[in-house]
Amino acid sequence: MNAKVLGIIVAVVVVIIAVSAIYLAQRGAASPQTSAQVSPTGSASTSSTSRGTIYVIYDIGGRGDLSFNDMAYLGASRAAKDFGLQLVELQSKTQDDYLPNLRLAAKSNPTLVVAVGFLMTDAVKEAAKEYPNVHFAIIDGYVPNMSNVLSIQFRENEGSALVGALAALTAYYFNCTKVGIVLGMDIPVLWKFEIGYAYGVRWAQRYIAEHFGKNVTFTIYYVYTGSFNDPAKGKQAAQAMLAQGVCVIYQAAGATGLGVFDAVAEAGQAAGRTMGPPFAIGVDADQDYIKPGFILASMMKRVDVAVYRAAQMAASGNFSGGVLSLGLKEGGVAVSTLDDLNQFLQLGIQAGTVKASDAQQIVQEVQQMRQSIPQWIWQAVDQLRQGIVSGEVQVPLPTTREQLLQYRQQLGLVGSG
Repeated sequence: MNAKVLGIIVAVVVVIIAVSAIYLAQRGAASPQTSAQVSPTGSASTSSTSRGTIYVIYDIGGRGDLSFNDMAYLGASRAAKDFGLQLVELQSKTQDDYLPNLRLAAKSNPTLVVAVGFLMTDAVKEAAKEYPNVHFAIIDGYVPNMSNVLSIQFRENEGSALVGALAALTAYYFNCTKVGIVLGMDIPVLWKFEIGYAYGVRWAQRYIAEHFGKNVTFTIYYVYTGSFNDPAKGKQAAQAMLAQGVCVIYQAAGATGLGVFDAVAEAGQAAGRTMGPPFAIGVDADQDYIKPGFILASMMKRVDVAVYRAAQMAASGNFSGGVLSLGLKEGGVAVSTLDDLNQFLQLGIQAGTVKASDAQQIVQEVQQMRQSIPQWIWQAVDQLRQGIVSGEVQVPLPTTREQLLQYRQQLGLVGSG
């Protein structure tokens, strides 16, 4: 072996050892409670773990929910690729992990730290005080008067109003007058889903009266499961609603909502159907592919768009604290379309819940189901969308429990379970 070849081999070995050391250091920096998941998209060098890093701190539910958390990952991974950043993910196993995870991220002087979820609000406040030169973004939280914290909020009430109208009009078409919503934890952000959905249902009643001359009153059931990561609870809640004659169920419960899809599909299949009714409505991501034919549509909450925008601000040096509010007008929420389907099918394929070979069949089944819903229903939903975007229609937005209770009474919601 000549000296030149030997030199190349030695150089390669040195590089391997260096990269391994960096990886082990990153893994070792995370406590057993945080379960750090390092997903580099840039170069794994010392400089990339300082200003060139975007950290994503997940709540207890974590990745794999095919919903809220996976959407945050999509936005962060795209931002990392576009802006030359390294993506590092930290999972919280309990609420006690929030602050340690945020501190772990902040001490490396990153480009941006993203906290995914309302429940991390207090922890972000504390970490942002301790690290005033670090940029933080929190999804669904509100941290006022801190220049290094961007509070990203969505007008979920607007998107939920659209799927509420869709649920009621579809139910009417199938001679049903009962719809429902299954939610996760009883927290302010989910009040917007609940009340927005109910508002859309009552809007549909007025639409039916105006266009068909029929006075129909829908019963709207709601239940909070208290969890975002328990599909069994979601399934149980949905089964209770189905037993009461509910034919469309909107889920706003993260991974808990996957159980809603199971219950609806099983009920339809037991009745000998390959598509609804009954129907479910997905949330956050386009979830139409999960139980094709039985998921009417999804209320997409574009957490991916929000995370990407925050990262863009930080990477370009234009980051500023305050509130970023995203609704229908800004593209922050929307009802899923067939154009969205292929992109979000990849979530299921990556998670192992969908086989790549089944993708074409799934698309066909979703198309067939959508075509079975009369065009006038989709047109009515779009009419409501235009009214909200223009400001002609104001969807209620509960910010206190007192307001929540008042809206429940006004809109006639009925507790279930």
